[in-house]
Amino acid sequence: MITATSIIRNAPAPFDGEVSLDYEGRLLRRKKLTCAAGDFLVDLPEVTSLEDGDAFELSDGRQIVVRAKPEPVMVIRGHLARLSWHIGNRHTPCRIEADRLIIRQDHVLEAMLRKLGAEICHKELPFRPEGGAYGHGRTFGHDHGHNPSGLPSHAHDHDPAKGHSHSNGHSHSNGHIHHHA
Repeated sequence: MITATSIIRNAPAPFDGEVSLDYEGRLLRRKKLTCAAGDFLVDLPEVTSLEDGDAFELSDGRQIVVRAKPEPVMVIRGHLARLSWHIGNRHTPCRIEADRLIIRQDHVLEAMLRKLGAEICHKELPFRPEGGAYGHGRTFGHDHGHNPSGLPSHAHDHDPAKGHSHSNGHSHSNGHIHHHA
């Protein structure tokens, strides 16, 4: 089977095909993908966050571009600084634009944001949230005991009186509380 073992970031055209992947689908390491140009096996050395415009470099020399697939999102307007603080405080991926915020649909966050005065409309758009502050890709939030993604995780104390710290050099004091389902 044809394989893809590397990614070309922000690849220049022309392309030999394209795959349309939603936000979750753009986080992968090993997976069989299908497109009009044929099937191929993605076999990357580590879990990788792909962006719209990145391309898989196939073992036969072809390039397959990644496109962000439209998915259900909430477009949020209002006091953006305040609303984005509350979204970020919940470690929620968010697209930040000059006049709006975009997050994936979530009825719990929607109720909270409406209570804070947000105007929200539902749309189907490619979801391309802000990347991590320390380089390309997503910010991986906290692990709270379950890890269905198989990504590396870390454990920490949730006693708000103590705060908690992480081995990666940053800490969270008791400035926020985690809610667990």
